[in-house]
This record gives sequence, C-alpha cells and structure tokens, in this order.
Amino acid sequence: MSQLQRRNRSLITRLIAGTVLMFGFGFLLVPLYDVFCRVTGLNGKVLNNGPVAQVVEMNPERRVRVQLLAVNNEAMPWRFQPDQPEISVFPGEMKQTAFMAFNPTRRSMVGQAVPSVAPSEAAAHLHKVNCFCFEQQPLMAGEQRAMPLVFMVDNELPLHISTITLSYTLFDITPEPRPVLTLQQHRQGESYE
Repeated sequence: MSQLQRRNRSLITRLIAGTVLMFGFGFLLVPLYDVFCRVTGLNGKVLNNGPVAQVVEMNPERRVRVQLLAVNNEAMPWRFQPDQPEISVFPGEMKQTAFMAFNPTRRSMVGQAVPSVAPSEAAAHLHKVNCFCFEQQPLMAGEQRAMPLVFMVDNELPLHISTITLSYTLFDITPEPRPVLTLQQHRQGESYE
C-alpha cells in the first residue's frame, strides 16, 4: 500500500470518526442542556416541580410580586392567558390561580406548557405544587378551559428579589395524523413511512 493510500485511508477514518462524534454530541445536546439548566437554574428551569415536602411558615412581613405571563409558540393558534397577570404573595403562602386556554380551531389539539422563571436565581425558591404544565392539555375544537396552578414562594428567597416572573410558553404537540393507504396503494407497495 502506497503512502498516498495510507494517508487517504487515515483521512477517511478520521472523517468518519468525526462524523460519528458530531452526531452523538448533537443527539445528546438537548438532554445535557436540560440537566445543566436544572442544576444551575439557568434559563429559569425550576428545580422543585413537585409538592413541598415540609410545611413552611408564612412570613407576613414580606411581600413578593409574582408576574404571570403566557406566550404561544409561533405554531400554536390557541388563545392563552393568565387569569390574573400579577399576584402578591407572602413567602410561605400557598396561592392558587389559573391560566385560560381556548382552542379556536376546528380540530382537536394537544398543548404542552413549558415554564420559565426570572430572575433565574428565584427558580429554586418557586415551588409549583399543582401545575397544568406537568401534563399535556388536550382541547377539543372550540373548547375553553381554566388550567390550575398552585404555587408557593419559600422563605429562603433572597431579600433583593421582590418580583418573580413566571412565564409559560405553550407548544402544539398534537400528534400528526397518519394517512391511510388505499388497497390499491398498498398493492403497489406504497408507504408513508
């Protein structure tokens, strides 16, 4: 084997290895980023999405403003808004509110809300006890629904934070309908996969 063939083979091997590594990195990037955001609180990922394990005493000497925002992803046609755009809470106090969703289309759809908290430092101190974002939200054509949210801001919220913004982005995750093959298409070997 000549030196040129060895260099070509070495180059091809490195290119294939690089391609495999880049594909693997691209495949793992989303889960790794999600874990990174949960650990660091970056991008307002809430660390505690479940029930608060202990009873927390309310602090009536401090008030925190919680602003509620609703945003639709560009592909989501629903009307989506908070029942109350701003709520004043005492740290340790459970608060209940709702977000309203309306499906104006002529088809059933499924939505999923993704939360974000700002400032990101407050994410670890905002506990969503019950949230519509924990589950997918199916709405029939023309259906409107109040989607509940129960949350608490804990007493450990740093004193310099007086306002927390809890924003939800609503995405359309309706499964794509699979076309049905006619018998003639099936016999001709057509496939939609």
